Amino acid sequence: MPKGQIRKALSGFYYVQDGDKFIQCRGRGVFRNRGISPLVGDYVDYEVEGGSDGTITVVHERKNALVRPPIANIDQALLVFSLTEPDFNPLLLDRFLVVLESFQVEPIICLTKTDLLSEEKFAKIKPFLDDYKAIGYQMIETYKGDGDLVGNLSPILEDKISVLAGQSGVGKSTMLNTVLPSLNLKTGIISEALGRGKHTTRHVELVEVCGGLLADTPGFSSFDFDEIDKEELSECFPEFREASKRCKFRECLHISEPKCAVLANVDSGEIKGYRYKHYVKFLEEINDRKPRY
Repeated sequence: MPKGQIRKALSGFYYVQDGDKFIQCRGRGVFRNRGISPLVGDYVDYEVEGGSDGTITVVHERKNALVRPPIANIDQALLVFSLTEPDFNPLLLDRFLVVLESFQVEPIICLTKTDLLSEEKFAKIKPFLDDYKAIGYQMIETYKGDGDLVGNLSPILEDKISVLAGQSGVGKSTMLNTVLPSLNLKTGIISEALGRGKHTTRHVELVEVCGGLLADTPGFSSFDFDEIDKEELSECFPEFREASKRCKFRECLHISEPKCAVLANVDSGEIKGYRYKHYVKFLEEINDRKPRY
């Protein structure tokens, strides 16, 4: 049976790439009965029905799947954060990092507008950047007119399925326009292969770039904690994970429990105070969340 990967989803159709072919497919009705919805990024089996149409018959096991945007089998997320205009925001960055950790998606922090920052302002931000590097997060810096942006991103994007995220105004569009100058051409190739005109509806699509696949997706600017349980939250902070193994209680929430190794590391400065404050804030959000049934 033919196999491929869903590269685009739009209006109930799934566009499956199989080699150099694009097959417009519908999902088999049994999927709906089982609560399965094919996603962009899924590896699937399909049956051909005519020259360029088909039906997806099998959705293979995923390693992860995001809800917003609906995309599966992601390797990494490029978190685009500016150092100024808007100002660097560690709280928002930690929100993104925690959710990505929960989905087992590797975060890569992309800092923009480094050329617009004064030395005084950079001196205030640098300790935060050093902290994230010490935790183990990969970080790259970009700026407007960066002539080697593609060269810097190519080894990061190669052979990976990546998504792009960040708040409005941080430079995502500039980055996309630089690394995806052929975005319209790629979309045109798919449309031409299917013998149909280009769609203007906003949708999720994987586009080939720098030897990998990058999700061209709208509305990807914020995360919530709907899928994270309070007992799982500390696992989404890498520096908490190791310390929590030494806590007296297995399900320690690191708030006021006796012999909590995480709290001990906060007191010693090994875990940064602002990271712990963010953890407490996120835990409160989870506790205040309406029950799920």
